[in-house]
Amino acid sequence: MQALNTLDEFFKRSGAEVAIYHMGRRVTPCPRETLAAFERGETAWPMPWQGQARVAVAFRIGDMAEPAIWFLAFALDEQGMLSPASRDGFLNRLVETLGRNVANVGQNEASSEHFMQDNPLAFTPSLPFQAMLNARATFDQHLPASQHFEPVEAYLSGQQTIDWQALGLQGIADYTVRSDALTQQHLADSITANQFERDVIRPLCLCLEHCVLDERLVMALIERGELAASEGDIETLCACVRAVGASESAAVGRWYLALLEDSAACGPDVLAAIAGRGWEWLEDAERLPLFLHRLAAREDTDFNALVRDIALVPRLRLLVLMTLRDAPEGSAVQSRLAKLAPRH
Repeated sequence: MQALNTLDEFFKRSGAEVAIYHMGRRVTPCPRETLAAFERGETAWPMPWQGQARVAVAFRIGDMAEPAIWFLAFALDEQGMLSPASRDGFLNRLVETLGRNVANVGQNEASSEHFMQDNPLAFTPSLPFQAMLNARATFDQHLPASQHFEPVEAYLSGQQTIDWQALGLQGIADYTVRSDALTQQHLADSITANQFERDVIRPLCLCLEHCVLDERLVMALIERGELAASEGDIETLCACVRAVGASESAAVGRWYLALLEDSAACGPDVLAAIAGRGWEWLEDAERLPLFLHRLAAREDTDFNALVRDIALVPRLRLLVLMTLRDAPEGSAVQSRLAKLAPRH
């Protein structure tokens, strides 16, 4: 078989039906051209996570009954661009497996799984990410939700009293992906009325963090997060911080700023939640310097790792570097940077 230069080239040659999803910071659809341009070395990866570009590639070749799914993590360089060595190794392995027939790897699900075993690019997403991918993919393909959806819908809508412990994470993921404005408003009212146990709120937030939310639901989650903070429930507070991160309401930016201004509220978990799921709100001349200050001032944070992580995000990179450069003399940020400077 002729050499393959990119994964996108493989899918073009095979005639596969392909759907790609980001699997790093959030589970969201990834345009095929985004991956193609990244593979060609033209663009940095838009949503890096822990130094990697993580994607799910769902594809169907020929008469495959079910799509095969590859979870791939591409290594990034310091500019957030593809480090091609691992990708090239993956393609070489693909060519060896295929021989002269590109359809070989997609003959059935078992052959695809066998190909991915011990594959250095393969990774296993967390359970919430797996649930959200399944929910998003079935919704995008106009397929019915899982069997877990109806009990969750009945419980969260108040139509039926169900033991919340019987609710499945997949059902919650299906519910969040399929929720419309009316559903979200009803959910907001239920959260405001404090109708849900915190053990329901937390998995609900794990799914909502991948969705753009209605204004009322954002406000309800902020209120619930503040209640959790007042009770010293850091886990629920962080869940709410993450849940609103993808939303476009200005209330999110105001809440993040208020948390960053409160040294008591802004512990390492909250900082990690903002950086991990609300990173777009750090593209701000007030919030970013304050975030970096809080990060540097606490000894219980991994300053280097978190700064490196957000600096790989293309839209944040320049702003982060400028903010670090302009850190005031004697500041916590400058002190941390001095420790990183090479000694001669």
